[in-house]
Amino acid sequence: MQVYHSIKKFSKKSNTTILTIGTFDGVHIGHQKIIEKLNQNKLNSKSALFTFFPHPRRVLNSENDLKMLTTIDEKMMLLEKFGLDLLMIEPFTNDFSDLSANDFVKNILLDKLHLKKLIIGYDHRFGKDREGNFNQLQEFGKEFGFQVEEISAQDIENVAVSSTKIRKALKEGDVEKANKYLGYNYLLTGKVVSGKGLGRKINFPTINLFVEDEHKLVPKTGVYIVKTKIDQNYVFGIMNIGFRPTVDGKHKTIEVHLLDYTGNLYSKKMQIEIIKRLREEQKFDSLEALTFQIKNDEEVARNWIEKEH
Repeated sequence: MQVYHSIKKFSKKSNTTILTIGTFDGVHIGHQKIIEKLNQNKLNSKSALFTFFPHPRRVLNSENDLKMLTTIDEKMMLLEKFGLDLLMIEPFTNDFSDLSANDFVKNILLDKLHLKKLIIGYDHRFGKDREGNFNQLQEFGKEFGFQVEEISAQDIENVAVSSTKIRKALKEGDVEKANKYLGYNYLLTGKVVSGKGLGRKINFPTINLFVEDEHKLVPKTGVYIVKTKIDQNYVFGIMNIGFRPTVDGKHKTIEVHLLDYTGNLYSKKMQIEIIKRLREEQKFDSLEALTFQIKNDEEVARNWIEKEH
């Protein structure tokens, strides 16, 4: 997959494109359906996705603290897995938001990307003040000679999939529902940093994960079963997201106790897959009570891992 961080960096190619447009936050199963359609239709064309960074809502409303399901690096990694040929990541600015639907189609989709066919999701809007819609695109298609196809809303058990619903599930701690909508395990990517060393003192050493992107959505506080890939092998673990109330913690931390792994991961970049939530974060009366609970969490996690994997 070729990645361009601005349409200005994309030199004109002879190939036409089968294109989709959108933020694609999370690259969930509805998004995957659109990409599948792109690849099925491309023939002698290139499958291409035109997206934006940062999210338009963060630019147009500076007070909007929208949390994202994917960082830009996670999004690129996920999109590459689904066989796209081209990824355009356009810097979203106030000036870009002033581009009319007509100018966007003519100056970018046609002149730059040689659009042959546009495949969009249900209720897609684009252009200044979201003026462009499916009917308008059909008119543009007739005028400029490209096809337009709309994908209907994708449902799971009669509930429409959307990035908004996935965010809600994660904020409620329902990571299994979120994973079902995503089609993969929710990811946290960060750097291993030094902690207080409490885990090692109670014989449950942890890595402390620092998520650098402040806009990345971190799920509800609690204890989760997770896994990560280290040296091409998957290692399972127990992750606590929270404030460590037993030891009067003041700041939210992400701590992972890896099962059956003893290597030094300090300062390394890691990607954690969140699989299942075990319980709420709790305040215990003593470190002994906390240790007992962590032992129980590990037993529950190991039994689940053995049964499911």
